Amino acid sequence: MSNIPKSLQGILWSADVSKLDISKNKGYIIHQILAYGSLKDLAWLFKTYKSSEIKNVFIEYPEKDYTEKAFNFVQKIVLDIPQEAIDKRYYVKTYPRIIG
Repeated sequence: MSNIPKSLQGILWSADVSKLDISKNKGYIIHQILAYGSLKDLAWLFKTYKSSEIKNVFIEYPEKDYTEKAFNFVQKIVLDIPQEAIDKRYYVKTYPRIIG
């Protein structure tokens, strides 16, 4: 049984929230909520996962699913990651793909 609230189904649209596993699907859950969630969704995210775990997933497993505004908000405000620490081209969906 999932501990993910049904209210997150709209954010986690690619899967049935009742079938998601908080551990196995944490990369998907973290990125979707960071990219598309409300402040209430972010509060749930930080209650569910440690701040260091969220930051690690964001840095180590980039997803090219963010608008530039969402990326800047997450990087600077939510996770407090220095600008030079990560390359936004790996996250912002309007940037061309990086090959190599």
